[in-house]
Amino acid sequence: MTSQNPVDLVRHFLAGLASGDLHAALADVDENIVYTNVSLPTVRGMAKFAPIMHGLNRPGFGFDVEILAISADADGVVLTERIDELKFGPVRMRFWVCGRFEVREGRIAVWRDYFDFFDFTKGIIRALVGVVVPPLNRKINNSAG
Repeated sequence: MTSQNPVDLVRHFLAGLASGDLHAALADVDENIVYTNVSLPTVRGMAKFAPIMHGLNRPGFGFDVEILAISADADGVVLTERIDELKFGPVRMRFWVCGRFEVREGRIAVWRDYFDFFDFTKGIIRALVGVVVPPLNRKINNSAG
């Protein structure tokens, strides 16, 4: 964990996920984390959360992030607008995400992501076209760190 500042903490967490430094990323998370990708089942606790994060960094898979905007209130709630990238071999799928992180006692206690299914679907199509026409697969502007 780099700072008690909630914005810095969330940046550090996302940068850890993007760089594959899961040890650093998971150190930023509370043992009782509540993680929700809206419309998917909620995951509760580090025992269930950590394997999901490890799954993003197994061979042939990956995660990257471009933070478009980030802000926090005095209560430790951090809002992010991001472009997330999921990598599956040569497929690089990018889509818009809005995230809400609740930081308590210097750790992320709640992470809730919202995304648009239409944009997600477009991301899948762009990713598949990018495999056939690689110049269309632009590199993400990583600004998490």
